[in-house]
Amino acid sequence: MSNAASDVRPASTWRTPLVIIVCGCAVALLGFGPRASVGFFIQPMSRDLSWGRDVFGLALAVQNLLWGLGQPIAGAIADRFGTFRVMVVGALMYAAGLAVMRYATTPMSLELGAGVLMGFGLSGCSFNLVLSAFSKLLPPERRGIALGAGTAAGSFGQFLFAPFGVALIDNFGWQTALMVFAALMLLIVPLSLALNTGPATASSDVASGGEQSFRTALAEAFGHRSYVLLVLGFFTCGFQLAFVTVHLPPFLVDRGISVQIGGWVVAAIGLFNIVGSLSVGWLQNYLPKRYILSVIYLARALATVAFISFPITPFSAIAFGAASGLLWLSTVPPTSALVFLMFGTRWFTTLYGFAFVSHQVGGFLGVWLGGIVFEKFGSYTPIWWLSVLFGVLSALINLPIVEKPVARLARPVPAT
Repeated sequence: MSNAASDVRPASTWRTPLVIIVCGCAVALLGFGPRASVGFFIQPMSRDLSWGRDVFGLALAVQNLLWGLGQPIAGAIADRFGTFRVMVVGALMYAAGLAVMRYATTPMSLELGAGVLMGFGLSGCSFNLVLSAFSKLLPPERRGIALGAGTAAGSFGQFLFAPFGVALIDNFGWQTALMVFAALMLLIVPLSLALNTGPATASSDVASGGEQSFRTALAEAFGHRSYVLLVLGFFTCGFQLAFVTVHLPPFLVDRGISVQIGGWVVAAIGLFNIVGSLSVGWLQNYLPKRYILSVIYLARALATVAFISFPITPFSAIAFGAASGLLWLSTVPPTSALVFLMFGTRWFTTLYGFAFVSHQVGGFLGVWLGGIVFEKFGSYTPIWWLSVLFGVLSALINLPIVEKPVARLARPVPAT
């Protein structure tokens, strides 16, 4: 991988590794916070607008799906022209989506704001682009901890925005809360200056193992058994996270837990994920990444079984939040590191983007099926058990992954 490592672009004098990491973490925090808090808007908006949970389930499922589908497109543009323009457009769409959601009066307008605009906006300014910028801009010895820090920052955004969003809704109404969130998204624009990777050059292509076109890169990746297994396993991550993010707050209220406690449960997920993401970012330097992923997926399944098998109390809810947090986005550092290890940096953002499509297809189904099943049966129980099944399957799917570069990168590359 020393050949791929040479693709790291030198930063300008003010863009030191510390500045890049701090700005990237701030972008991840801002980008992840509001979308992790949308579950708290379901009940007040349903009450005021007389909508069922299936309406919100569909809109937020569309958001997850378009976030995933837009990720390879945003990644390919960022790989070719640099990340700055992509992040600016993504931040503006994200802010517009929150504003449209605030003024939504019909299910269609909700789907446009919370679904289409926020979904495509997230694809351009979420932590996925941040992790890609870290991989391209930082020296090899700082990448592992930076990937963990970027992922943890997204969780810290969840920790901050969940109780903050609940407080805004309680004191000023959900309309004001959405507009405050929209204004905060505009801060991503100046922060993204530090993460610009610049346009791709011929020398970077050679450094990544030979000049390679977009089609060739995709053919190589999807013909690679380990990459396909990684992508399939990532489906479960999206299913579980999206279902819990959107439907856990109303699920807890249904069980007699106050919305304030629900806010702290979601905050606990974000807080403990800081520990989980940083720990995994460090552990992946010493342990096989495929084993780390298998343990995470299996542990999620066991935590879910324990949660739904006993009476729901404030203590058990917060304990589940803490356990989920340790395992929440901890799949991201080893997943992104495996993509980088297999294929290098040239088309890293694009190939990780396609893996993220699988993640978000899972998210679409988790959110959408959660709303459909609840409206039909008045319970989320079938989805909880489906989440357990997917966790066990993904634990098995990740075990056969081979952790080594493709043959193209394994061969020595002539000096240029």
